[in-house]
Amino acid sequence: MDGGGELTRLGWRAGWVLAGLIPAVFLTLFFAWPAATLVARGFHDGTAWTLDGFTSVFESRRTWRAVGFTLWSATAATAACLLLGLPGAYLLYRTTFPGRNLLRAVVTIPFVLPTVVVGVAFGSLLRADGLLGWLGLAGTPTAILAAMVFFNYAIVVRTVGTFWARLDPRLAQAAATLGAGPVRVLRTVTLPTLAPAILSAASLVFLFSASSYGIVMVLGQTKYNTIETEIWFLTTQLLDLPSAAALSITQLVIVTLALWLSGRAQTRMTRALRLQPDVAEARSLRLGRDWPPLLVTAGVVIVLLGLPLINLLWRSLHLRGRLTVDNFVRLATQDVFGTSVWAALRTSLTTAATATVLAVTLGMLVALVASRRPRRRSARSALSTLESLFLLPLGVSAVTVGFGYLITLNRPPLDLRSSIILIPIAQAVVALPLVVRTLLPTLRAIDPRQLEAAATLGSAPLQVFRRIELPHLRRGLGLAIGFALATSLGEFGATSFLARPDNPTLPVLIFRLFGRPGAENYGLALAASVVLAVLAGATMALAERMRPQEVATW
Repeated sequence: MDGGGELTRLGWRAGWVLAGLIPAVFLTLFFAWPAATLVARGFHDGTAWTLDGFTSVFESRRTWRAVGFTLWSATAATAACLLLGLPGAYLLYRTTFPGRNLLRAVVTIPFVLPTVVVGVAFGSLLRADGLLGWLGLAGTPTAILAAMVFFNYAIVVRTVGTFWARLDPRLAQAAATLGAGPVRVLRTVTLPTLAPAILSAASLVFLFSASSYGIVMVLGQTKYNTIETEIWFLTTQLLDLPSAAALSITQLVIVTLALWLSGRAQTRMTRALRLQPDVAEARSLRLGRDWPPLLVTAGVVIVLLGLPLINLLWRSLHLRGRLTVDNFVRLATQDVFGTSVWAALRTSLTTAATATVLAVTLGMLVALVASRRPRRRSARSALSTLESLFLLPLGVSAVTVGFGYLITLNRPPLDLRSSIILIPIAQAVVALPLVVRTLLPTLRAIDPRQLEAAATLGSAPLQVFRRIELPHLRRGLGLAIGFALATSLGEFGATSFLARPDNPTLPVLIFRLFGRPGAENYGLALAASVVLAVLAGATMALAERMRPQEVATW
């Protein structure tokens, strides 16, 4: 009996090792190897180790302009998101009013939109004949900054808001009782307590702003470049791979630092939440007290979030100054660049579905392994390190991933340059961290006493896994699938490097249409952007309905 039990335990441990090994091999082949090769290419010219790649790229004023604009735009976007997002976090998570849940959903929509669609939406709004063309902001840094804030506003609202909803109200009440006014309570009590959530949100906003490849490609109009667009230029226009590799390393350092700060802040926020009571009861909205956050949030929702989306739809229904559905009709009938828009959409759906299957399958394995509760401290540290390793792709630009594939997966035994499977693999690498971050909280929410009680009553490890852990895992699958599918549908950074000219995805085709002169091409780009936005938005709206309570933030 004891021998059989020992064999069962050994087999169970072997199963967990295999479950962690499968995604580890995938990530090694399709992330670590390309990234390491990319780093090596920056220091090796094919014959000897050298710093010539770094020297040549950083002697260029164009490079320093790209680095400076990347840091400036990401910092400015982060500051603007915090300034506008904190009132929204208070309004949507500390007060109650009719339609609050609907407004939360509306605020979330921009974050799930493909960056190319965001760029097209703001481009159509700010161009000379656009609704806000009179402002003269087309092709300016302000347009790029506004699009970044549009895209990342929801991160601050949701990350800070869910933390704010859990704050013990007695701290602020005690300060008010002692004579502190509302502004002083906010400055000396509330904001310091919210610091972990604010830092976490700021790090994520900086991360996503620094890697807003599609937004800058569409709105920059070649006048403004970031590190990512410069990597694209060096690779595709100048074929200068060593310089592009050197610049990719620089971008990798910047983005990884932002991810590290976010992880540290997330850990502090999680610890703080464990010390808080259950979610505090939100107060009813009162105009006399809450008019400042109400005014700011209403302005953001109407002008910054709503106007670009409404204008995108409105402009897509116009051609040569008249109201018509011709743009959408031509989507089904007209070929563009040797292919039809519906063929590009079919390619996008096929690759996104394949990437989703890969990302969710691997993410489930990672989440199950990382959610183990070993008794030894060394084992817990090992699992924490393993989790961090699988989240690394979140800190690496998709442009870097795509570029890494070009210089590694181009020869035997893995010559995938002409294989269509390379795009869903790249999309799966990008989506995997989001899947892991979605599934892990649902598994960690299981009460350890429930697992111990089941084992004490004689349930075998497989029975405990099947009856307790799997039902919890299924609760988070809907949101994980939605995130993976929406991310893959709109992925543009890696795909722009890997997509074949005769078989582009829809985001790549939209970018080509937007950059081609002619009212017909522009109308097609607008209509295709609407289709892609509706697909991404509907996917996430459906996934949000299945979101478990444990997954409060991204």
